[in-house]
Amino acid sequence: MDDKPFETMNVIPFVDIMLVLLTIVLVTSSFIVSGRIPVNLPEASKNIAQADTASVIELGQSGAIYFNGESVTLEGLKANLQPLGQETSFVIRADRDVALQHFIDVVDLLKQMSFQKVAVQTKNRT
Repeated sequence: MDDKPFETMNVIPFVDIMLVLLTIVLVTSSFIVSGRIPVNLPEASKNIAQADTASVIELGQSGAIYFNGESVTLEGLKANLQPLGQETSFVIRADRDVALQHFIDVVDLLKQMSFQKVAVQTKNRT
């Protein structure tokens, strides 16, 4: 047998592995969803995942309403919802300190317009 001493190490396979791992990290990090409007979410025992295709309605601490990142009034929200189909899903992100009446007004509007797929986003209780 002809045993040669181990003089060099081929690093190309290691570079390939690192590039694959980097690609995986970059792709999965793009799925992390963070809201554009600063909302201090209420806590719940179980966090429900947000659907990727859901329209987002956010309620700020002062009661300001945002539809997909744009500030609207309750009447403006109704106008934005009218062209949407009944199968549209919504995620409501309400600040934990928002007045309950503001939240109920938005939910009542969705109910009046016969939208059935509505979820409330929370954060996990620690």
